[in-house]
Amino acid sequence: MRHFSSSIIIAIIGLASALYIGGLNALYIVTLLALLEVSLSFDNAVINAKVLQDMDKKWQDRFIIFGIPIAVFGMRFLFPIAIVAIAGGLGIVETFDMALNNPLAYKETLVRVEDLIFAFGGAFLLMVFLDFIFESDREHKWIEMIEDSKMINKMGELSSIQLIISIAVGLYLIILTGEINIAIAYLSGILLHSLIASLDEIFNTNGIRSGLMGFLYLEVLDASFSFDGVIGAFAMSSNIFIIMIGLGIGAMFVRSLTLYMIEKKTLAEYRYLEHGAHYAILALSIVMFMKIFVHVNEIIVGTMGITFIAIATYHSIKMNKKEAKVQKVQKK
Repeated sequence: MRHFSSSIIIAIIGLASALYIGGLNALYIVTLLALLEVSLSFDNAVINAKVLQDMDKKWQDRFIIFGIPIAVFGMRFLFPIAIVAIAGGLGIVETFDMALNNPLAYKETLVRVEDLIFAFGGAFLLMVFLDFIFESDREHKWIEMIEDSKMINKMGELSSIQLIISIAVGLYLIILTGEINIAIAYLSGILLHSLIASLDEIFNTNGIRSGLMGFLYLEVLDASFSFDGVIGAFAMSSNIFIIMIGLGIGAMFVRSLTLYMIEKKTLAEYRYLEHGAHYAILALSIVMFMKIFVHVNEIIVGTMGITFIAIATYHSIKMNKKEAKVQKVQKK
């Protein structure tokens, strides 16, 4: 319970603030947004735990101390403003003023550039999944017909296979849209992921991930997950503060869940949990690309992520019981 104490305190403060700002209606919307954020980012917590468990304790603490305000105020308030300003050709101050004083115009501008956001976020998440599926020294394989197939193993022998696949997907996306801005956004997501991975290789020590690079990786990953929530939130409210409070509460609980998983060694106990999270990431990436062409409800996206996690957890428990039974028989 202690892992979630700070999140509960922030939630109480946030809900009280929402009640003060907009009454019971705002309170209800904030609650829905918090639940939406948790459902969309549950798999994010799993990946956070995977990355953080291999990092120095100092950087684990920094992820909480600095990561929380960045997640709440940066990624769910300032970052969307920066994206709208850059993509919409507006000034930061002008966009900030629009978000505060003309939320409907801000929403319209955000919707106008959402395709670029989906292309960037989808590309980054695709690279995260490709890194996972072509990881050669992974101890456990879940869906063996995919993860241990001859095709995957052969493709994994190719140098830069992740870039080859991601660029091929990008070319197809560009052919379908014919938009140069989408091409730039997509390639920016690929470039940023590749840059962080390359710098991590330079700065890591004896194979241990660089704290700074790990921190940056997690923040960009968090941003990629938050895009869907931020854009979907405007369907419920046009008040930027209500949106920030709701998504911020959800982000806090995701951080707490990450710490809980690290301390309880959840990923070691549930061996396929990491696999389920990455398949959920692939699903979210595909949905982001689909959203460039058609609308997909955020509830469907959140449900997909939780479903992958639930199935992976079930299979992990099932395998643990099977191994325990075998060991019991061997002892006899």
